[in-house]
Amino acid sequence: MSYIDPRFSSHYTGATNAGFIRGAYHFARPSSSTGADQAEYFIAHGGGWTADGITLPGMLDLEPGDEGNCWGMSATAMVNWVRDFSEQYQAKTDRYPMVYTTAEWWTECTGNSNAFVDTNPLVLAKYASSPGSIPGGWGSQTIWQNSDHFTYGGSSDIFNGNYTQLKRLASG
Repeated sequence: MSYIDPRFSSHYTGATNAGFIRGAYHFARPSSSTGADQAEYFIAHGGGWTADGITLPGMLDLEPGDEGNCWGMSATAMVNWVRDFSEQYQAKTDRYPMVYTTAEWWTECTGNSNAFVDTNPLVLAKYASSPGSIPGGWGSQTIWQNSDHFTYGGSSDIFNGNYTQLKRLASG
């Protein structure tokens, strides 16, 4: 709730100018404030969504933190925190955020909750030759982050569908 990537605007504008479908992510810090407060901060600092066909729903990045793998929270508390973020994001943007996580983190920190299967697209981080097991009852991942080294910089992400489906994700 205090950091904004100083290069966010130039990257976002650059992606737009290059004709890419773009998006933003929020690195969750569940132990520092409510999910709703963090969703508000994210939306106010570039993480919003509009049905313009070029903006993906915001992505909630859930991974280990300073207070340990699960931020010092029980699985029930973590699911409630994710729900708080997700519902606030949806109330403000009319879309649920995508959830970025690993199968291991999701299983350990949410008890492998299936509470978000019907609302939140899954962005699965698995640096391997295949996505592997899909957590939380999702049938498949929407996006698979398969490497943290991409030819042009950043990570490598693969959309699980065709271009028309990707445009639909960016359109609502």
